[in-house]
Amino acid sequence: MTENTSFIPCYDFSPSVNAAYLKEIIPLMVRHNVGANPINYAIWYDYVAGNNAKLTELVNSMISEQKAFDSETSIELYKKHVCNASLESFEKINDQIQKVIAQATSSINDTCHKAEETNDSFQKKTLVLENISEATDIKTVLQEIIQETKSLAETSHLMQTKLNDANKEMQQLRLELAQVRQAAVTDGLTGLLNRRAFDQTLAEIIDGSESHMTCLSMLDIDHFKRVNDTYGHTVGDNVIKYVAALMKKHAEDHHHVARYGGEELAIIMPNTTKEKAIEISEIIRSSMESSRLKRKDNSQPLNTITLSIGIAQLQAGDDAESFIVRADTALYKAKETGRNKVVHDHSN
Repeated sequence: MTENTSFIPCYDFSPSVNAAYLKEIIPLMVRHNVGANPINYAIWYDYVAGNNAKLTELVNSMISEQKAFDSETSIELYKKHVCNASLESFEKINDQIQKVIAQATSSINDTCHKAEETNDSFQKKTLVLENISEATDIKTVLQEIIQETKSLAETSHLMQTKLNDANKEMQQLRLELAQVRQAAVTDGLTGLLNRRAFDQTLAEIIDGSESHMTCLSMLDIDHFKRVNDTYGHTVGDNVIKYVAALMKKHAEDHHHVARYGGEELAIIMPNTTKEKAIEISEIIRSSMESSRLKRKDNSQPLNTITLSIGIAQLQAGDDAESFIVRADTALYKAKETGRNKVVHDHSN
């Protein structure tokens, strides 16, 4: 892997979250006879964290088919599904853009060169016309001028055609570039903002004019490890997607809904009072509690799944870290005092 073909993956740096992941990762690697090297650990980290739907699908398939996780397979999984492929897509689109620009530039240069040649010829023929008097000679020169004018018109028309084609290609490349940019900020499992986009959005809001009455709601799925252990990671992924859909449904249009990491999700709520943030969070919590989820494969009902939610309001002097810490502290208080509840930070 070279630096110009991949992005550095974005990970959750919370010690408590990573400690929980570690307890799952090592036994899984031992169970499936996977070498404990950094590349394999990154693969199984993403698998346990549930951040990478495609990787999870492939690993589950390999497990069910009892395929070996050899070095070649691990490197391929790492390159394709751990290292973000967005930069590779950017490079491909950039190459296409450069080709389109080169073709358009070549066409313009050819036309300009043709126009210069025609201009020189016209000047010479103007001098000739000034010094001849015979009608036949004048007619011959004029016919040459007409022919060169037609040739220039054909060259200009060809350039216009090529420029039109280039414009169509550029429009398609703009669309592809927008799609790649969208993919770079989107969580593959839920369609929410990913952690990188969450961090960037929160920083921009804190530094910008939107910071007035901004709230942060942090949500965690209660006993999520039990869900995975009981029903499997595929069902666990579907539960995360269901919670994400509830959040998108009840959050307001100007809110930013994100997957913070693993089973922890978040809503950044600019221009929102703490009372409104609590109201929205409570609707999400109660909707989840009353949901009766079933397995897709056999319609077996799942046990009731609940959410714990912590809320903080942005204070003067807050940076992103302190803001998140207060919301996270409220979240852990919700979990420590019985779960399935909304708790708000009381520091303001």
